[in-house]
Amino acid sequence: RHWLLLVLLLLVTLAKMIPLWGFIYTTRIYPIIGTLLSPISGFFPFAVGDIFIALSIAWVIFYPIYEIGLRKKLARRYFFLAAKKGCYPKKKVVFGRVAEYLLWVYAWFYIAWGLNYSQPNIYDRIGMKPVEVSEAKFKAFAYQYADSLNALSISEKSFFSDSIADDGLKNRVRDAILKEYNKIGYKEGINAPFNQHPHAKTMVFTPLSSMSGVTGSMGPFFCEFTLNGDILPHDYPATYAHEFAHFLGVANEGEANFYSYIVCTASEDKQVRFSGYHHIFFHVLNNVFDILGEKEGERFLKHIRPEIIQLAKSDRRYWLSKRCKALDAAQDFIFELYLRGNHVAEGRKSYSGVIGLILAWEEKK
Repeated sequence: RHWLLLVLLLLVTLAKMIPLWGFIYTTRIYPIIGTLLSPISGFFPFAVGDIFIALSIAWVIFYPIYEIGLRKKLARRYFFLAAKKGCYPKKKVVFGRVAEYLLWVYAWFYIAWGLNYSQPNIYDRIGMKPVEVSEAKFKAFAYQYADSLNALSISEKSFFSDSIADDGLKNRVRDAILKEYNKIGYKEGINAPFNQHPHAKTMVFTPLSSMSGVTGSMGPFFCEFTLNGDILPHDYPATYAHEFAHFLGVANEGEANFYSYIVCTASEDKQVRFSGYHHIFFHVLNNVFDILGEKEGERFLKHIRPEIIQLAKSDRRYWLSKRCKALDAAQDFIFELYLRGNHVAEGRKSYSGVIGLILAWEEKK
């Protein structure tokens, strides 16, 4: 098994270094892995990956404690086993087992999904070029975006009172998102759906996820994607589309936001379209203030309908009320390291790269 592990680690390392291997993995190998793993995890109503991660963390912590200290003390106390010298593994053996287990998990993570980080970026995949954004061009985009958002908010006020506990809503969103992803496929640099009956699972540890500010995740070990159980109805479609992009092999967060935007805003379902526009509201707003200045930013805010401003404020209050500052900061730090360790140079800032991608995509069209 040690030779097998060594070979797998070598293949993972080479695939991370050679872009062509990353491209072959994403477009040829990962869809096969997803086709095999996704239906298996789909048999379980809960997120198998969440349980696996929790049990793995528990084992890594408690196994050494048990083997090195507790097991011997229990044997001496209750005479279950003779506590003779040499009957118990040495510390280096115990920690060697832990290290080997972590290496197997590392190899499994990259082979099952993580090598998607090694594929070429979206600009190379679809022949799109980064654009130098002039103030006039960005201003035109921002106000066009605002008009679309305003128009949808007028016709879809009822959406704000829907509940994601309603299976009808979930099924409608799933069908709408799947329909659009089936349309774009390879021409927009993303795999076509390999599972026509995807099931978004609720995070097992939803309260903990809300405390750390996580609304969705991709479960790489069993090819499943999860959504936070506290997510609000108007955010559900866009978050679903974001995580489904990860499910199809998109690793970069900004790219996942981009695919969520183009899929949702192209939908025939007005509520799904509204979610797609609203999901990037703060990204657009921040860019307006950064690029166009504070005065134009204030003018832009006045152009947005009051109910949208109110919705954005209530969203912020809702999530802040669930946050734990210490846990949120720790999660940000760990995730930043994780992204940079997987060649995402911008780290968490990659989320906000969605605006640049949208503008480049509009230019390409």
